[in-house]
This record gives sequence, C-alpha cells and structure tokens, in this order.
Amino acid sequence: MINLLAASKALQVFIPALILLVLAMLFAIALAYLGKKLAVSRDERIDRVKDCLSGANCGACGYAGCDGFATALVEGKAELSSCNATSKEKKEEIAEILGLTDTGEATKVVVCCHGGQDAKDKYDYVGYGDCRSMELLAGGRKQCAWGCLGTGSCVDACQHHAVTVKQKGYSEVSLSKCISCGKCISVCPKKIIKRIPASATYYVACSNHQKGKEVRELCTKGCIACGICVKQCEVGAITIVDNLATIDYTKCINCGKCAAKCPQRCIVSTDANR
Repeated sequence: MINLLAASKALQVFIPALILLVLAMLFAIALAYLGKKLAVSRDERIDRVKDCLSGANCGACGYAGCDGFATALVEGKAELSSCNATSKEKKEEIAEILGLTDTGEATKVVVCCHGGQDAKDKYDYVGYGDCRSMELLAGGRKQCAWGCLGTGSCVDACQHHAVTVKQKGYSEVSLSKCISCGKCISVCPKKIIKRIPASATYYVACSNHQKGKEVRELCTKGCIACGICVKQCEVGAITIVDNLATIDYTKCINCGKCAAKCPQRCIVSTDANR
C-alpha cells in the first residue's frame, strides 16, 4: 500500500515535468522555425561598405557610428558625401559597391584666424576655460568679433587630438591627424573653423568683415581688403567679398602668388599644418 502511494506521488511530479519538457521542446522547435521563416536577412553590402569607412565612429554623419551609416548608405537613406573621415580612395570603393557616381569631394579643416596674440584684447578673462562660456561675456575677450578666443573648445571636441592651441594664442588643426569629422566646427562659437577642399594649399586665415582701417586697429594679421591678392591671381580665383579676401577653390591652381604678396601675411599655406 505504501509503495503504491509513493509511486502515485512520483507520477504526480513526473507527469507534469514531462509535459513541461515536451512543451518546451515544441516551443523551441516553433521558435527556431519562425526565426528562420521571419528572419530579415542583412544585406552583405553593409559589411563591405563598413569595412571601407574610416571606423572613427565619430557620429559627424548624423548616425551613431559607421555601422549605422553603412546601413543607411546601402538603403539609400544617406549621402556618401556626409562622411568626411573616409579617404577619397575608399569612397570610390564604396561607390563601386553601391553603383554610385558622386563620391563627394574630400575636405580638410582649417582655422580661419591667426590673430591670437597679435589681436587686441578688450578684457582679461578669468573663468572656465571654454570658448563658448567666454563668448557669453560680451562676445569674448577679443576686440575683433571674429577672433579666435583660444581657450580650446575645439580641442576638447576633437577625439583624435588633431587640434591644439598654439603658443601665439589661436587654434590650429594638424592635417596629419584630422579626419575632417567637423566636431570642432560645430562647437566654435565664432564659426571660424571651416572646411576647404583637400586639394587646396592656401586659405585666408582671417574672418573679419570690417573695413581695412578698422581691422588695422584690432589686429596686425587681419585682412585689410587691399586687393593685392586679387591683382596677383592670374586665374581670377580671389575676390574681395564683404571686405574679406575670398578664394574660389574651383579656380585656384595653388600657385601661391597671393600668399607671397599679402602684406598682412593672412593668406597662408596648409603645408604648415602638418
């Protein structure tokens, strides 16, 4: 009698356990089947495109990282020109993979102000070392409204250590380290950090739009709109726009005649930014 009761209790435990085991196996089989049936296949081009990207995962393209950008490219939701960190050669590989014709021109980043210590201050700043914070106090310490404040918001923004503040008091981009992601551009309160074509050699290291006489009173390195550079350029690549020398890079042949004759030495070569 006792054995029968023990066996009955054992069955009461074993049968539900067996039922649960069978149900678990059935659910597992069903999930495996549905997983294969409903799976969304990953386009093999995504990984190929991702391998061509710089791998910086800087997010400057508007996506969380290179994988997200690669996916968007394959799906036709992004433009290849949105990534400035990828080399021209790699962009051409991506274009071939995706059947694109426009790869977007490669660029590099320059700081269009070399005033620094040569630009007059309007007050002594003592506070948090950030250009955006200083900008809130009467537009920053420089008398020039377009002058680099030199406290390094751009330096902090660059995860590749490509930006430094020179001893002369202005920021400079090391082109050998810069991937042209543009994070420094977005944080500069003066909007004087700009992209130029990677093929360009010269740029105007000034952003002041005041008249020449006013510029002279503020900075010894500022463009005074004298027009000498315009006269020197044989291909018409330089014009004075709103009191500031402006280079048309679609015409510029990098001859350097403008830089050689500039009395303010504010047209400079990117070769020094290595």
